[in-house]
Amino acid sequence: MYDVLIRNGMVVDGTNGPWFYADLAIEDGKIVEMGKLNRRRAKVVIDAKGMFVCPGFIDIHSHSDFSAFVNPFCESKLRQGVTTELVGNCGYSLAPLIGSALEETKNYYREMYGVEAGWQSVSEYLDALQRARPAINYAMLVGHGTIRKSIVGYENRRPTAEEMRRMKDLVAQSLRQSVFGLSTGLIYPPGSFAETDEITELCKVVARYNGFYATHMRSESARLIESVEETIEIGKRSNVSVQISHHKACGEKYFGKVKETLKMIEQARNEGYDVTCDVYPYTATATDLDAILPDWVHENGTERMLERLKDPKIREKIKQQIDPIQKAMGGYDKIHISYVVSEKNKPFQGKSLAEIAKVLNKDPLEAAFDLIVEERGRVGMMRFAMDEEDVKLVIKSPYSMIGSDGSALSTEGVLSQGHPHPRNFGTFVRVLARYVRELKLLSVEEAVWKMTSFPARKIGILDRGILRPKMTADIVIFDLDRVQELATFEDPKRYPKGIVHVLLNGVVVLRDEELTGERPGRVLRKFGK
Repeated sequence: MYDVLIRNGMVVDGTNGPWFYADLAIEDGKIVEMGKLNRRRAKVVIDAKGMFVCPGFIDIHSHSDFSAFVNPFCESKLRQGVTTELVGNCGYSLAPLIGSALEETKNYYREMYGVEAGWQSVSEYLDALQRARPAINYAMLVGHGTIRKSIVGYENRRPTAEEMRRMKDLVAQSLRQSVFGLSTGLIYPPGSFAETDEITELCKVVARYNGFYATHMRSESARLIESVEETIEIGKRSNVSVQISHHKACGEKYFGKVKETLKMIEQARNEGYDVTCDVYPYTATATDLDAILPDWVHENGTERMLERLKDPKIREKIKQQIDPIQKAMGGYDKIHISYVVSEKNKPFQGKSLAEIAKVLNKDPLEAAFDLIVEERGRVGMMRFAMDEEDVKLVIKSPYSMIGSDGSALSTEGVLSQGHPHPRNFGTFVRVLARYVRELKLLSVEEAVWKMTSFPARKIGILDRGILRPKMTADIVIFDLDRVQELATFEDPKRYPKGIVHVLLNGVVVLRDEELTGERPGRVLRKFGK
């Protein structure tokens, strides 16, 4: 008698091959048999008639680093069919942390969630994550910004030879402790202070451990082409596998440039370099509001940033520098506030900077600076900055996979705060509903491949992402006719429909679109325990 038997489903096995009818038998967390299994018996039988059966979705670009410590059910991802998340993206990871970087992180999560955080090593973080018993699997990248913050701090300079040695040692230690690679966030201080040579040297360490390099590049607008050139150059010089994170072009002036960047990726691949990208299926970005500030404003950390923003003369200098940039990116009616901490400013969540400025009778940038100061930098924003045609081009590319760039959130509790981007609740379902069923941009097989075996191969998770005997039973069963993203920019905290059943490590975690309460998630380690 098997643990679980899935019958009558149309199997999309993750290889981009045509779907086929098969039953799947699962035992001890693994797929043990596939085919016509009508006479087999099982403790749990799932009838998948009329539905697709595919591998669990792998979110290659997630920011759920801390979510499981607050709410281990990870609902907004699990209900989309996400069974594995790769965290530590955009240069930010929760380990390793040394000195003031450790204290800064502890203080942040204590104030935000009332939960203790801060881990000096990757192994400590991964062990703590496993003890949290998440409902999904986790894999990890180490963040370059976190490494730099721990060794150099927020100083805008080259590291000394000794600092560089220590940074390389920390990257190597993290890789030995089973992260899958290195990420950078080259618009976020202190990562933005790094030069190409610094990143290249760290990527040489990553390559030695067969990891990969994921990057939020220096620019996704005016210097998009140069940023892709730098990324590919790092890959060539270090011989590391490269992933361009959330690839896009922001600002109407730069629409269409992804045609050129996708050709650059193709050329690099033709030359023998493993360059790929991920994409989320929306035309709005999301990040912290202080990302609009120039790098020099961030030097020496948050306190110095806030001091500078309180100085009227410095404010004027900042405005003159960034106002043309913000207008080229679409203006202040395209920037919407997604979250704040204080009750005073909560009414501004979901509103644009232009609307807020009108209410406060202020210049939009003055309103933005005041928000950053009052919230001590803890202000989120969404920016409507991309072109749908560009999004479709990147999604259709054979070199792209799907990543949410979002976090595991909830419709209640601490993780329901703010007015978040709908990608946190709908990314993977939106791909199926809009780009497969409605627009027919992708076949169901292509879409599933971009969400399963393609990211699994890129990360290096070799026992998931394909439905075959002996593979781990992370499985999604969905109704393509019904699958629908319900989260919108106006009403973002809504779970999708049509993801009917989800199995994770052979355990049913979603049955008939309802959580079962099981939390069988595992921390996946590149080199095992």
